[in-house]
Amino acid sequence: MQEILQYLFSGITNGAIYAVIAIGFSMLYKSTDLINFAHGEFVMLGSLCMVTFFGTMHLPLLPAMLLTIICVAFAGLVFERLAIRSVKNPEPIVLIIITVGASIFLRGLGMIIWGKDAYSIPSFSSHPPLDIAGAKLLSQSIWIIVIFLVAAVGLQLFYKKTLTGKAMEANAISKRAAWIVGIPSKLMVMLAFGLSTAMGGLAGVIIAPITMSSYDMGTMLGLKGFCAAMLGGLGSLWGAMIGGFLLGILEALGVGFVSSGLKDATAFLLLLFILYVRPGGIISSTDANRF
Repeated sequence: MQEILQYLFSGITNGAIYAVIAIGFSMLYKSTDLINFAHGEFVMLGSLCMVTFFGTMHLPLLPAMLLTIICVAFAGLVFERLAIRSVKNPEPIVLIIITVGASIFLRGLGMIIWGKDAYSIPSFSSHPPLDIAGAKLLSQSIWIIVIFLVAAVGLQLFYKKTLTGKAMEANAISKRAAWIVGIPSKLMVMLAFGLSTAMGGLAGVIIAPITMSSYDMGTMLGLKGFCAAMLGGLGSLWGAMIGGFLLGILEALGVGFVSSGLKDATAFLLLLFILYVRPGGIISSTDANRF
């Protein structure tokens, strides 16, 4: 029982990270029908910016987190303005190829700025682990879960309670109808990019203390976040959460009871399974595609 609990704690921690990344994928797809395959590189930027602000410059935790998220969100806005909006023939396959190219560019930019070395930062607090039935829940895991919950509740309130959030939802449902009532479609798309990449930056912030941050870390994280989004149902906040936690828990159990070699394979095996059984995901677009 103690062993199972320890694996569950590890899975929930990783699942919260995957869920944050998956939410970024789903938010952008919901608003623009675009899958941003450079999203993992924005997670990488968030992690390395946090290393710079918190680990090197020794800024206090909250300013370092906010500054990191702002920088990554700004990078997302620049990406949308220069690489996406300027496309003359915005066919889905063209935009996807652009995001793949942006992924390669951002990886190279990260290598130029931070080099090829891997970096780490200390945990956000030095509290002793929480002991539950003999299993240890690390202080950083608690930070990750709490930050995830705050972000999820904040997004839900933003979409349901603010005029801008409702305008983004209306634009996602029908751009033509939103334009008729005076909602600027281009501005909503830009905000979607900003929020999506901000979630990527947040994922980078919370993962920095528990992994080695490097210029090439984003590819696998992005793929796992995409798998989590597809697993839960692309375009759904709740689907992204369910997919992220399910992926994290199954990955941890697979590593613990089968083989550590399954850690990276679990996401793709699970994705193949869900595509065969339920292609729309656990919460498919025909069931509940709006959050």
